[in-house]
Amino acid sequence: MAARYPLVLNGTQIQEVQSADTVAGLVIGTDIQAYDADTAKTDVAQSFTAAQRGAISALTDGSTITPDFAVANNFSVTLGGNRTLANPTNLTAGQSGSIFVTQDGTGSRTLAYGSYFDFAGGTAPTLSTTANAVDRIDYVVRTTTSIHAVFTANYS
Repeated sequence: MAARYPLVLNGTQIQEVQSADTVAGLVIGTDIQAYDADTAKTDVAQSFTAAQRGAISALTDGSTITPDFAVANNFSVTLGGNRTLANPTNLTAGQSGSIFVTQDGTGSRTLAYGSYFDFAGGTAPTLSTTANAVDRIDYVVRTTTSIHAVFTANYS
């Protein structure tokens, strides 16, 4: 026997539907998303009761490294030579995250920055240069042409 589910509109049950079908014949959970009280919403303030995590996306090392901010919030790259961290694509004001920059086994690699990166005092930082050194750039996108960035050097 197929299960029956109440169809509720504004708190009032108006009909029972069989199985997981809606009145329009769509299957809940297949054709449309089923109701879930734990589903996060994007247009209201949220209080999370469990940890929220963002993956760290690997950037491709090359003479110019261009992050795509639509891919992730957090990135990592190991430098195999002197590089430029170009202005990212797909910037949205309010996005924030970190970029982990690791020296390869040789070290002494340098990093130049695209014009959108704004560091305190207007001076771009110098990377740690020892082999396998890890530095971190934390950022907040202020506008589509301005990224406020904070640099922390020489993590173990």
